[in-house]
Order: sequence, then structure tokens, then C-alpha cells
Amino acid sequence: MLIDGCSHTFDELTRTVLPAYMVQLRTALGTPHHALVFSSTGKGPVAIANKLKLAGDFSGCYVLIEKGKPIYVGISRAVLARLRQHFCGKTHLDANLVYAIAQRRLPTPGKRLDAMGQPLFQREFSKAQVYLRSLQVAFIEIQNPLELYVFEAYAAIDLGTHEWNTFRTH
Repeated sequence: MLIDGCSHTFDELTRTVLPAYMVQLRTALGTPHHALVFSSTGKGPVAIANKLKLAGDFSGCYVLIEKGKPIYVGISRAVLARLRQHFCGKTHLDANLVYAIAQRRLPTPGKRLDAMGQPLFQREFSKAQVYLRSLQVAFIEIQNPLELYVFEAYAAIDLGTHEWNTFRTH
């Protein structure tokens, strides 16, 4: 029985499919895009796709890069829109990585929504978002949902992004 239309066995995924995606991702890491491409005011996914000469938004994996070093691996069914959320999101839901960075810099107990309501934390959240906008981004397209989900963990482990990646459920 196929899961999400993935016709590969787990053995095929681990030996062939995921390593092939990793080769693509490493190639993309060689020519990353500046985060500002994804955070310009009034520029949504369609404008971003046009600027990057892409057909449109896409399902795939992305990596945030600081000074040549991968720091975070993420996935989305709409990568361009998701990157905009990271760089421009105003809530802990849209910009969860920004929230995590702000929380580490200024530990604020209680619920996320309560922290977001505190002016001091909100300033730290804004600073963390400015930091994120200073990074670079690389990405690849992966259409199959199962391959995408399995690849996220594979890439995070391979690239050593353990500081910011977590796979704990909420």
C-alpha cells in the first residue's frame, strides 16, 4: 500500500531518493538567495517567483544559512509563502523560528501568546526577525509529501542544524 503516492520502499528512500535530494540541496546551497528577496514589502509569492524566474510557489525543502553555515532546515507545500512568513510574520504561529530565537534570547515564561503581548518580548521578537532577514536561503522542490517529510529530518541531521531544528510535536 502506497503512502501519499510514494512508490519507493524505505530502503529505496534511504539509499537512493534522499541522497539524490541531498545532492540537489548541496548544489542549491552553493548559490543561495538573500533573505531580503523574500521580505520586501508588498511582494508576495507570485512576485518572488517572478524575480527568481520560477514558475510559481512550490512544495519543497529550504535551508536558512548564516555566513555559509546552514542553521535551519524547513519544509512547506508553499516554500515562497512560508519563507515570507518567517521573515515578515507578526505572530508566534507565522514566525515560529523567530519566536524560538527571541525566547532563547529573552526567556519569557508562560504561553506563547502571553509572551507576544509583552513589549519587551515583542522588541526581542523584532530583533530576531531582523537577524533572520540577514541570512541567506537555499531550496529545492520536492513534490511527494512523504519524501518531503522524511527528507526534512535527513537534511537537518546531515547539515547539522540541531541548534534550531526540532521534531518534537506540540
